[in-house]
Amino acid sequence: MRGFLAAIVVSALGMSAPVAQAETLADALASAYKSSQLLDQNEALLRAADEDVAQAVARLRPVVNFVASAQNTNSRPDITGTDSLQSTLSLAAQWTLFDFGRGRLGVEIAKETVLATREALKGLEAQVLLSAVSAYVDVRLQAEIVALRESNVRLITQELRAAQDRFEVGEVTRTDVAIAEARQAAARSGLAAAQGDFQVARERYRAVTGAYPGNLAGLPPLPKTARSMEEARMIGLRSNPGILQAQRQVTVSQLGVEATKAGMRPTIDLNAQISQGLDTDVRRDTLSMSFNQTLYAGGALSSAYRAALANKEAAEANLLQSTINVGENVGNAWTALEVAAASIQAGTLQVQAAQTAFDGVREEATLGARTTLDVLNAEQELLDARATKLQAEAQRYVGVYNLLATMGLLSVEHLNLGVPTYDPALYYNAVKNAPVTSPQGKKLQRILDRIDD
Repeated sequence: MRGFLAAIVVSALGMSAPVAQAETLADALASAYKSSQLLDQNEALLRAADEDVAQAVARLRPVVNFVASAQNTNSRPDITGTDSLQSTLSLAAQWTLFDFGRGRLGVEIAKETVLATREALKGLEAQVLLSAVSAYVDVRLQAEIVALRESNVRLITQELRAAQDRFEVGEVTRTDVAIAEARQAAARSGLAAAQGDFQVARERYRAVTGAYPGNLAGLPPLPKTARSMEEARMIGLRSNPGILQAQRQVTVSQLGVEATKAGMRPTIDLNAQISQGLDTDVRRDTLSMSFNQTLYAGGALSSAYRAALANKEAAEANLLQSTINVGENVGNAWTALEVAAASIQAGTLQVQAAQTAFDGVREEATLGARTTLDVLNAEQELLDARATKLQAEAQRYVGVYNLLATMGLLSVEHLNLGVPTYDPALYYNAVKNAPVTSPQGKKLQRILDRIDD
């Protein structure tokens, strides 16, 4: 990987910053994590799921309402008639004392949904980091390709001049000059395309990390993964966020079945009310308990139960399919690494052979034993061999991080990036009990301010 891991040619990058200020892969990963709008969006969705827990807890508590009412009554038993205005202030409370666990199940469903959303956030974090690695490596790769193309243009230009000189002394024909001119035009076209690919890579880098690349440092050593495909697959089945999220979703669906069953059962409510008439100074206090049982709902309750069962079956099937997908993805990632390693090994031999062939053909051409076309063909084969090797090296490097992602290990913590990470428990712990008092409200505001920072 010497060619790929070497410093990027200054002319390709258009930079001249000192090596000490080079931007490292760790810097790019940290920037991608900090600037990701996708992570910001889903962290906010996670906080919304946290609030679902608070709302489920609040439904277990009594509801108190203040009501102010005024009623005007006009009666006309005779021509004169009478008007009366009655104003009342009321304080009413309603509390469900017993619902066969319906409220408790609602809280558990909300909690499991929060845990599932956290796993989804971990999966998105891996995607963001993998995109950063890919963008970083691609910028370096495209810069190397630009350097190769520039070298190719210079070399073919030299060959064209040599062909023109030999044509002037009658050693070659006009055809040889035309062939060299055609190859020079093709080389310049290839250089323009490579420069375009480099600019595209820079734009992608900016979209991923939030800024254009500067002077990129060499790639660090690859992180460790697993010793075998089976070990990698077993780690993935234990740690992949997609599987862990699917497991939580199965639990949610199971609780949903129990909740629909509880919804068919009665509830016992406690009701209290204090009323004060403003016109009569009469106060009325009432306390009552009610037993409520739905006898007929048009089939809605039975339909909800059947739907919950179907959702449970779907969640269980999704979990099984997730394990299949993760196993397949790990196997594919591992195989891709093996293919890339073989390609690098073969590419190294190909570059060496192509270099030897090019040197020999060019030397033979100076002696008249080879044509200009032979030299240009040898140069093209050498260029293709170098580019293919560079691409294989890039694929292998990104492939290692892709394998980590499929194993569920591509995270800020696992890579030891040393950047502050989003703590999902911070907001959850502040709201899980549905706080309403002002001290807790101030604490929540401090947490929100930290999140905004």
